[in-house]
Amino acid sequence: MLHYSNMPLDRGSNFRKDPSWLKAQMSAQSKWVLVKNNQTLFIKDTPKVSYLTYQQVAHLDLTSAIFVGLNNAKHGVFALDVSDLDESVLSPLIEGAQFFDIRQYGPQVTIKYASIAALARGLCYWHATHRFCGRCGSKNRSVEAGHSRVCENENCKHPTFPRTDPAVIMVVTKVFADGVERCLLGRQAAWPTGMYSSLAGFVDPGETLEQAVAREVKEEAGIEVDNVRYVASQPWPFPSSIMLGFFAQATSEQINVDKEELDDAKWFSREDLEQFGNWHEEGEHLKLPRTDSISRYLIEHWRTNP
Repeated sequence: MLHYSNMPLDRGSNFRKDPSWLKAQMSAQSKWVLVKNNQTLFIKDTPKVSYLTYQQVAHLDLTSAIFVGLNNAKHGVFALDVSDLDESVLSPLIEGAQFFDIRQYGPQVTIKYASIAALARGLCYWHATHRFCGRCGSKNRSVEAGHSRVCENENCKHPTFPRTDPAVIMVVTKVFADGVERCLLGRQAAWPTGMYSSLAGFVDPGETLEQAVAREVKEEAGIEVDNVRYVASQPWPFPSSIMLGFFAQATSEQINVDKEELDDAKWFSREDLEQFGNWHEEGEHLKLPRTDSISRYLIEHWRTNP
């Protein structure tokens, strides 16, 4: 199963709009995930998310708390952004814990806890970047347990909802004249030396996902494709995307890289990929992307299914 994609909580969509119901979830049994500057609180030196109790956070301003869901015991799980909290108040709360970008631990975090932490991070980011109404510019406030914001201007009251930006990501393949099937991978200059990954890009307004795949591959690598096939999707709230994974077949083979999009792109056989290392390794050898990404999933799916 893809990382960040196994949400074990009941989001309580039909109940969280009720203030009295929501207040009742802030019980002694509730669990709290703290987020600071897009980093999640982990137990120190471990890949385990640190859950605080209601008693530990009850003295804080909880008006901006985000209801994440109900766990199997029907206890509420909440996210709280403490980015603006004074260090003297925060320090006693996080003793024995530290804030990390969840991707630093990546696949070391149990999938279900990674899914909870990713959702908490994504919602906190959305609130932090949507504090003003996009229609009239007035301040807006959190409603519906943190799953919506509404403009405070009485003449506007425009509602806003968490955004998710769809992006396509694809492994393009072709059987060459020598009978060997190869896949097309690219790299950006900012990536670790030697790392190649699936091509990817955001979906434009007014196009289908299949059209987005064909357009992005053509724009980035100059390759024409057809037979675009959906494979899987992965939430990627870093900061606010969902990755939609595809396979596609190339109808051309001459690569023409757009240097504004990619630093390089190449065709690789399954045998070539066997020699690749992993993204976090030092050195100038070729590397595959991180194992908690759908890019790696798609590559491995193709590599192991000739």
